[in-house]
Amino acid sequence: MILTTTNSIEGFKIIDYKGIVTGVAVNRKQTGMSFSMTKYYDSLESNIEEIKEVGFQKLKDNAKKLNANAVVGINVDIETFATSGILMISVTGTAVHVVSEK
Repeated sequence: MILTTTNSIEGFKIIDYKGIVTGVAVNRKQTGMSFSMTKYYDSLESNIEEIKEVGFQKLKDNAKKLNANAVVGINVDIETFATSGILMISVTGTAVHVVSEK
């Protein structure tokens, strides 16, 4: 599946727009402040990467349900809830069916 933040894919033609798809992921672990700030930020960075991958996988799964082979115009939104340590990632784009122009 092709994923892009742009609204078109070079060398491909969009032949059908399937609809807007979203992948949302929330971490289940809470990141505590009882250790050093360096460790806290390292943990936060690691959590964001892990959760972002889950969000993208959900986006692809939802696009596949619409028989799409690409998602264009992807936007990634990251929300942090500092008091609870919860992270939420929302990945949204337009599911499309593309064909090669060659």
